[in-house]
Amino acid sequence: MANCPICGKESVPQYRPFCSRRCADVDLGRWLTGGYAIPGEASESESEHPDEADRDAPLH
Repeated sequence: MANCPICGKESVPQYRPFCSRRCADVDLGRWLTGGYAIPGEASESESEHPDEADRDAPLH
């Protein structure tokens, strides 16, 4: 059986590939907060800092 990708303990069939609900939740939290990312080049819109783009915009 494989080990849990979060803590390294033996995985449990109920939470596979994790060992517990806690490790499954830690993994989900990493996905939701952007902790996991696929490396690649940023697009033009991503490479510009959002604060710089809005700095000259009129306030409403």
